Amino acid sequence: MSIFRVTNNMLPGLLKRFIYLIVFIFLAINTFGQDPTFSQFYANPLYLSPSFAGATEEYRLGINYRNQWPAIPGVFHTYSISFDKAMPNFSSGIGVLATYDVAGSGDLSTTNIGLLYSYDFNITRDWHVRPGVHFKFYYLGLNIYKLVFNSQITGTGTTPPVTPPPFDKVADVDFATSALVYNDAIWAGFTLDHLFTPKQSFYGDEAQLPVKFNFYGGVRIVGTTRLRTKMIEALSVAMNFQTQSRYYQTDIGLYYYKSPLIFGLWYRGIPFMTSQAGDAIIGLIGIKTDKLHIGYSYDFTISNLISSTGGAHEISIVYEFTSFEITGGRKRIRAIPCPEF
Repeated sequence: MSIFRVTNNMLPGLLKRFIYLIVFIFLAINTFGQDPTFSQFYANPLYLSPSFAGATEEYRLGINYRNQWPAIPGVFHTYSISFDKAMPNFSSGIGVLATYDVAGSGDLSTTNIGLLYSYDFNITRDWHVRPGVHFKFYYLGLNIYKLVFNSQITGTGTTPPVTPPPFDKVADVDFATSALVYNDAIWAGFTLDHLFTPKQSFYGDEAQLPVKFNFYGGVRIVGTTRLRTKMIEALSVAMNFQTQSRYYQTDIGLYYYKSPLIFGLWYRGIPFMTSQAGDAIIGLIGIKTDKLHIGYSYDFTISNLISSTGGAHEISIVYEFTSFEITGGRKRIRAIPCPEF
């Protein structure tokens, strides 16, 4: 990635904005883009994997918000809302997921709205397999008139906006598939996203969103229940590896739950694979009740950008509920042991 040099001493503010905004946004328009990442990926299970659709007692509503690098002008915001339902009589689950990601002063935005389906079946008495699919509508938008390009900067200010690209909106369809294997204490799964490689060029080029691969899993080391149903204390270790195009990332850490509080500590990075110590240390604190889960996490940057980004803030709210009319013989889908955050 190259950075243009502007030597006009009269424009330090425009230079700073040019470095942070144009390099991170304009270059992203002309190259392969990557998906936003949630630190609390288990608090947004449908975004992590369609296999989690319906993996709840009956109904589940989730809301997630992430504020990435607030110290950099043109901050990255990501919003997500999901709703899913278990269908125990069919050993299935369905859901709907909408995400909206906006970056920079040019409002480079990505919107995804899709439907998910999963099916749960036994391979042995204790082990389950849960495949899933996700069909979605992909929408890319940009307000180019909010951007300031190098050619517009002069000694007296800025010139009129550059000629806009032929498209200010790009729409396409996309597809993801996944599989999850689990028992009462161990889970592991993978997700293949963007299998339709949707187009993302505002100039009609062949630029497409590359396929993303996730591999996630974990183990519950300690678990204490009350009356054989309600978990009141647990310690879990989990990880999430993802790669897209030539980029890759690994999150590994642990959760400790002592009703009603949950704490988490994570490390993001791949030791010995890069010249940096890693990307971030992530701290989590949350409240978990029978129906409501609320979590807050902060990403403390430990890479070379430690003094520039301001970290990242993330909030998640998950509400699980059941209908008032449940028959006594209602079949239940077996609970997946992974944490809620």
